[in-house]
Amino acid sequence: MRTFRFLLQKEFLQIRRNSFLPKLIIAFPLMVMLLMPLIMTMDVRNVNVAVVDRDRSTTSSRIISHFGASEYLTPVLTTSLYEEALAALERGDVDVIVQIPDNFERELSSTTPERISLAANAVNATKGGLGMQYVVQTIAHTLTELRGESLPVVRSELVTVENRYNPTLNYRHYMIPALMIILFILVCGFLPALSIVGEKESGTIEQINVTPISRLQFTLAKLVPYWIIGLFVVSLAMVVARLVYGLAPVGSVGTIYLGALLFILTISGFSLTIANFSETMQQTMFVMFFFIMIFMLMSGLLTPIDSMPVWAQRFTLILPPRYFIEVLRSVYLKGATIVDLWSNFAALGGFAMVFNTLAALTYKKQA
Repeated sequence: MRTFRFLLQKEFLQIRRNSFLPKLIIAFPLMVMLLMPLIMTMDVRNVNVAVVDRDRSTTSSRIISHFGASEYLTPVLTTSLYEEALAALERGDVDVIVQIPDNFERELSSTTPERISLAANAVNATKGGLGMQYVVQTIAHTLTELRGESLPVVRSELVTVENRYNPTLNYRHYMIPALMIILFILVCGFLPALSIVGEKESGTIEQINVTPISRLQFTLAKLVPYWIIGLFVVSLAMVVARLVYGLAPVGSVGTIYLGALLFILTISGFSLTIANFSETMQQTMFVMFFFIMIFMLMSGLLTPIDSMPVWAQRFTLILPPRYFIEVLRSVYLKGATIVDLWSNFAALGGFAMVFNTLAALTYKKQA
């Protein structure tokens, strides 16, 4: 224990004497939690709409006014020439074209009125698709209002909608737990690996290799400081999420810390395993970046796993972030308990044991 204590002291001294690392540990989580939720959003707003109004009626004017009243749509052009609207679409000034046909208001009461046609700029598929849906909903709402006096019940009143766990469909509430995991991957993944490889490049690891320090002691001494840093990062991220975005966990904070501890053990052990097979920082960073891209793109952090092909869904079973993101979102939004998430905690515990054992076994202690 005395030897291990001196090793820990050495690691903390190295971190403290590094002029950049302590600042990074504080500034990086703050920057990610303060800026990324404002930037990384799937909420589509400011959809520019061009209206080709060939009817010039009260109905068409009302449709255009509803576009202007929407918080998602911005009518930027009203014309009678489709070519003018199409030219604006090609320039990128317009996202959706709405063409109201001749005599639309007069034929509205007939059995087969001529339909309003829509054209969207699908280069940005997300904005084009959602913008089209917003336009369709706005037009449908306008026509429902116009027919409301003759219909006994408005159709929209026959359906009630309840969004469980995220009533306002705030995308930030979905993304903030994912950002916390990205912080873990970057801070607790990169830093331990770079610490090992840094000692290889400087030659100080050779001095450790000739001492009677065991592989387990050396590995733990490298991991413990970053476990503490990881718990500090999650605490800082939760404070920022609560104070800035008003997002507090519905469930127990202790459940979050338990999941965070297991995930930190997993990702730090994984990074040390890679560092043991690397000789330079450049090599380590390239290999870590490769795996981090897989973790971020295929673990459900940014896209739902259920939307992936079946083979990809099965592949995600061997990705540790998949289980921690489910823990964080379930505790934050649903108030889930350890009992509810026992399979996720068991998977994280298994990954932690495997990767840290590999880290200890692959460290080659040569005298």
